[in-house]
Amino acid sequence: MLGRWARRWPWPCNVLLYGGLFAAGDAAQQRLGAAAGGPAGDWRQTRHVALVALLFHGNFSYAWLRLLERLLPGRAPLAVGAKVLGDQLVGAPVAILAFYSGMSVLQGKEDIFLDCRQKFWNTYKTGLMYWPFVQLSNFSLVPVHLRTAYTGLCGFVWMTFLCFSQQRGDGTLKSALMLFRQEASVDEKSLEK
Repeated sequence: MLGRWARRWPWPCNVLLYGGLFAAGDAAQQRLGAAAGGPAGDWRQTRHVALVALLFHGNFSYAWLRLLERLLPGRAPLAVGAKVLGDQLVGAPVAILAFYSGMSVLQGKEDIFLDCRQKFWNTYKTGLMYWPFVQLSNFSLVPVHLRTAYTGLCGFVWMTFLCFSQQRGDGTLKSALMLFRQEASVDEKSLEK
């Protein structure tokens, strides 16, 4: 069903799916944080994430993945490798910078590039442990009209991490794993009672 809609109206389907999945990633991050003793859900924050995803990330991903396919067509190993490399050298930095600065604008922060300066490199290095593998499967297995949707599905996990990083972390995988350790210790304490 999604395939038929995505083929007929690929841009709006992919962008709407992207926005929904990014918002769900933020909600999941908030739920994990609340389970570990953090604040309860902040729907304004989730709306901001959805807005950044709808206005930028979904559109950028859609256009970017299509551009990569036009420049480097096919599924040959060399083409797939070049697409993955290009995505990590160009697409990933643009997406990270847009997320941190876009969220800062929506949150009304005075210095909209502060999070970028503090967290960009850590976030980029963490992304290098995840996105090349996602994009390798994306470029070699997924049909072109579903690539943005697939990236959005995988982006749910990434957005959960990125939202945590933007709100409480430092962009490192270690800081995100602390969230899960906190939740596990909360669960252990509740089992002991």
